[in-house]
Amino acid sequence: MTDTTLILLAAGSSSRFSQDVKKQWLRINHEPLWKFVANSFKTTHLFKNIIITSSSDDIAFMKNYASYIFAEGSDTRQKSLNNALKEVDTEFVLVSDIARACISEDFLNTIMLQKDSADCIVPYLKVSDTIVYENETIDRDKVKRIQTPQLSRTKVLKQALKSDEDFTDESSAIVAFGGSRAFVLGEEDAHKITFAKDLNKLPCLNPPSSDTLSGTGFDVHAFDDKGDMYLGGVLIESDFGFKAHSDGDVAIHALIDALLGAAGMGDIGMIFPDNDDTYKGIDSKELLKRVVEKIYHFGFVIVNVDITIAAQKPKIGKYKLLMRETLAVILNIDMARVNIKATTTEKLGFIGRGEGVGVIANANLKYFDWTKI
Repeated sequence: MTDTTLILLAAGSSSRFSQDVKKQWLRINHEPLWKFVANSFKTTHLFKNIIITSSSDDIAFMKNYASYIFAEGSDTRQKSLNNALKEVDTEFVLVSDIARACISEDFLNTIMLQKDSADCIVPYLKVSDTIVYENETIDRDKVKRIQTPQLSRTKVLKQALKSDEDFTDESSAIVAFGGSRAFVLGEEDAHKITFAKDLNKLPCLNPPSSDTLSGTGFDVHAFDDKGDMYLGGVLIESDFGFKAHSDGDVAIHALIDALLGAAGMGDIGMIFPDNDDTYKGIDSKELLKRVVEKIYHFGFVIVNVDITIAAQKPKIGKYKLLMRETLAVILNIDMARVNIKATTTEKLGFIGRGEGVGVIANANLKYFDWTKI
């Protein structure tokens, strides 16, 4: 039985990455970066468990991709690590960042072979430039650029991180606690993704797949003699509205399901349950905005959408252009890529009898192409 657990930290907000997508969701072919990194470690070393920290929202989606152990992250690296350490029962723990994506087998082996030499094994890079600190030139041979992954004795690391002081890496915490640290030479290719331009420094990453991902949504709502009618985010002149938990915008609801379907993110009821009073009477445009934000954060871009509204009444022809304009702004695409169609059911069925409206929506997505940043 292996004596080491791997923890991969992926709970950051990617604020310095300056893109709509979170860097942990950049695609390597079809794989999100966090899964690519986890699988890379898995193929180069046998770990008892692999634990990935992330936000609760991300974890819910991550579980659709892999069966690793997931631990909820926090607002600091140290708090996230402490949460993950609760799941660790091995003698050693290897901690790395998802953003440090290219860890070679030789690099990892160099670290693992030194496990008995100190409480924490730390890879570093030498500094070749002149270093000035507070207007004083210092000996660059005494300066080290610290990398991850770092291998620690689990018991020592858990004790060291009980401190109220916030440490930026495991070795600093262990040394402050009184533990020992040993250095091994790291690798230049094990560069960390902090800014978008850093992606050019990582030779192990292949571009995202160019496949188109398609999804379909369908929804119906019965008429109600109370309230206003909204369709496609537009107020419709009508003497009746829809029976619904939210504002009943059946077109947006179908569109949300199409987007979620294309992204593999479930359906509208999973994200906005109709038994949650938080969403009672809510503007469906607000729901769509939240879904679109998720779509982009999780590494997708919206290509186009196509919506068919089946209604015997009311007549919506004069509203179609405004619907396109309204939805395009929320979807962050050109209005030419938002198509709205209207039809009747030739007076057949509940729609034909004027009892409600049905909508079918289709959406196409692609992966965010980080090679073009």
